Parts: sequence; C-alpha cells; structure tokens
Amino acid sequence: MGLALGLVGILCGLGLLVFLAYRGWSVLLLAPAAALIAALFSGEPLLAHWTQTFMGSAALFIGQFFPLFLLGALFGKLMEDSGAVATIAEFMTEKLGTGRAVLAVVLAGAIVTYGGVSLFVALFVIAPMAEALFRSADIPRRLMAPAIALGTFTFTMMALPGTPAIQNAIPMPFFGTTPFAAPGLGIIASAIMLGFGLWWLAMQEGKARRAGEGFGGVVGAAAPDLADPVLRERATTAREFDPAEIAHGHQSADHPPIAIAALPLVLVILVNLLMSFVVLPRLDFAFLAEPRWGGISLAAVSGVWSVAVALFVAIVATVALNRRRLPKLRETMDAGANASVLPIMGVASLVGFGAVVAALPAFALVRDWVLSIGGGPLVSMAVATNILAALTGSASGGLTIALDALGGTYLKLAAELGIDPSLLHRVAVMSAGTLDSLPHSGAVVTLLAVCGVTPKDSYRDIVMVAIVGAILALIAVILLGSLFGSF
Repeated sequence: MGLALGLVGILCGLGLLVFLAYRGWSVLLLAPAAALIAALFSGEPLLAHWTQTFMGSAALFIGQFFPLFLLGALFGKLMEDSGAVATIAEFMTEKLGTGRAVLAVVLAGAIVTYGGVSLFVALFVIAPMAEALFRSADIPRRLMAPAIALGTFTFTMMALPGTPAIQNAIPMPFFGTTPFAAPGLGIIASAIMLGFGLWWLAMQEGKARRAGEGFGGVVGAAAPDLADPVLRERATTAREFDPAEIAHGHQSADHPPIAIAALPLVLVILVNLLMSFVVLPRLDFAFLAEPRWGGISLAAVSGVWSVAVALFVAIVATVALNRRRLPKLRETMDAGANASVLPIMGVASLVGFGAVVAALPAFALVRDWVLSIGGGPLVSMAVATNILAALTGSASGGLTIALDALGGTYLKLAAELGIDPSLLHRVAVMSAGTLDSLPHSGAVVTLLAVCGVTPKDSYRDIVMVAIVGAILALIAVILLGSLFGSF
C-alpha cells in the first residue's frame, strides 16, 4: 500500500509540473513544489528532500554544466551581434539561390548550430532570411518552420560527431565519453534525418506547386513578444538561451566577410576535436583522484572541458575578428551571460525534481517497469528518455533526469552485456531529441511565432522532419549498434 501511494504521489507531482509548466508557470516554483508533493505521498521528510536531495542534485548539474551554458550563450550572442550569423545565412542564400531555397535554409541552420551558435539566436537570424527566400521562390510560408527545424533541431543537436550542443555534453560525465561518441553511427543517423527531411519537404513543395499554392500570407511576420512569460518559460527549459536577451546588446549593420564569419565555427569543431583526442589524453591529470578535486577521473570531466575550451577559443576569435563591429561589447557580453542564467536554473530545477523522485521507495516500481521493456537496455533507455523529454518539453531536462535516475544501472548493464558506453551516449542523446518537439515545446512555440504561422499551418511538417525522421534514425542506430557495436 505504501509503494502504491508513493507511486500516486510521483504521478501527481509530475502531472502538476507538466500541466502548469505548459501554461507558463515558472518551473523554478513548480519543480520543488512537485517534488515535495511526491515526497509527501511517500511519507518522506519534506525539508530534507528539498534542501539535500533537490538542491544537491540541482547544484551538481549547475556545477557540471554552467560553463557550457554560459559560454554557449555568450558565443551565440557575439556571433549574432557581430553579424556573423547573418553573413552565413546570406552566403547560403546567394550560393544556392531561390531554386534550392529549402536546402539553403536547412544548411544555413545546420552550419551555425553545429558550429556552436545557440538555437534561438539562429532562429531569429535565419527566419527573416528564409522568409525573403521563400517569398522569392514562391514556396508556401508554412514550409519555413519545418525547413528551419530540420537544420537546427535535429542532427546538429544530437547526432553529428562533436556537436557542442548541451544535450550532447550531458551524457559525458555519466558514461565517461567524449562529444565524438560513436561517430560513425552519428554520421549515419545525421544522413537519415537530413535525407528524410529533405525528401519530405521536396515532396510538400512539389504538391504545393501542382496545387498552385504560393508563398501567401502577409509580407513580414509579426515579431513575437520575447518577454511574454509563457513563451519565455517554455523556451528557457527547452534550450540554453533566454530569448528575452535577443533584443539586448547592439547588432552590427556592417556584416563581416564569409571567411571571418565562419572561422569561429570552424574553431569550435577543430579545438573540440584536438582537446578530446590530442591535448587532454597526453597530459597528466592524476591529481584529479585527490579528495580536493572530488576523487574523479579525467573521463568524468574531459568532455565538458573540451567543449568549454573550444567555445572559449571561438569567443576570443569572434571578438578579435569583429572588434569594430561590436562597439558595445560589454552590453553584448552582458546579454549573452544573462541569457544563460534562466535556462540552466530551469533545467537544474527539473533535474532536482527527478532526483527527489528517484530517491523515493516507490521509484523502484518505475525502474523495474522501465528495465522490463523488451529489446535490451538500449531500447528501454530510449523509451524512458523519450517519455521524460516529452513530458518536460525539454531534451536536456528529460535526458538528465533519465541519466540521474538510471544512468548507473544502464552503465552496469552495458558492462555486463559488452555494450560500449559510447553507444549508450549516442542513443541517449538521440532519444532526448525526438519527442521534445511536441507542440508544447518552447523551441516549437518560438519557431512558429518567429515564422508567423500557426500549429495548424506547419506542425504536421515539423512532426515529419523533427520527430519521424529522428525516430527512424534512432531505430537505425539501435539496430546497427546492437549488431555491430559502436563505431
């Protein structure tokens, strides 16, 4: 009876969190309240769970990942204000032209997000470019959002080797992996997502042309209210940038040439690669085993260190190359730094909620159910992470909750079954990036608003390119990984 009542408490707490978060309530309030409700039903000490379990887990997440949130948001804001993101978008438009408008939008989004630019920065720069290109090519406005989603939401976030996305960094401390985990499988998954998405969009464009459907709609979509509490709350738990800071700083009217604009993006990937496989493995980090450093191994921190150094080098390069384009550098840097705070606090609060739930006796029922899912640990981990990402509307939040609760169990099972932790890493990241694109997702809500369309107009196509394509790629990775291991 006690476990059953505890399970009811977990479901009630989760239900409250999901229901009110979708209506714009702050997750900073909802997460501890939901955690305390779950603890109350289980008869557990409330204050101890709040200050020790909840805050301890949230603080650990912040301690591990705040450097990446901070540097990622700062880099994205510098790239936006310097005009570098706009230059890359304009370059793709010029080179591919209106005849390949969809491909130009997809590749522009992919290049900037794979290079480390925050999603929301990319959305607000690429959407106007996409609107002008689609209007010129007379492609329906409703296809703008799925084209941008394909380039920014999917393979560059969860599959391409070395992507600096926070979702790709989260499994590293749990599994001792690098940002380049399972690179071959990641490339195959990326090809599936990109190929399927482009095929779907080409098919929809062809249908629209045969039906005589043109761009339509008004010229110039109304800009969304970035300070809107509902939009902001959903957005900041979905991705690592507070969209309210987009309007702050100073955007340069003088855009850099393409070589200067692209160089920081290249540096992110190259420095990340060098740090992961050349620099850190050759240095002596035996001191990390000392109690003052937490008694850890290099594997526990090398992935985060690699991405952090790569972003730092790219930030320095961006400022050095664009100093005259950044006349209000302090304002831009303040905006970038501020843009990281609400997202990490929101995700850390979700992580704290998950930690309390995982500490309750009734969670054993949930754990046993998840592990009983047929298909082995890869399948059960994929299902659990998908469910949590869908419920929280956050890939990073759902992924961290899943790994906090079950990461150790999956790592133990992987060792017993001879599964490479790199394969666990890639499956976990890809699982977090599928159902996080449901209608309540902050990224989806923001994208639709920026493109000036409604869910009725574009959401079906977003589902196909951002969810169906990702699920097909995830299935392929699980099958190939099960047959051939990680590669």
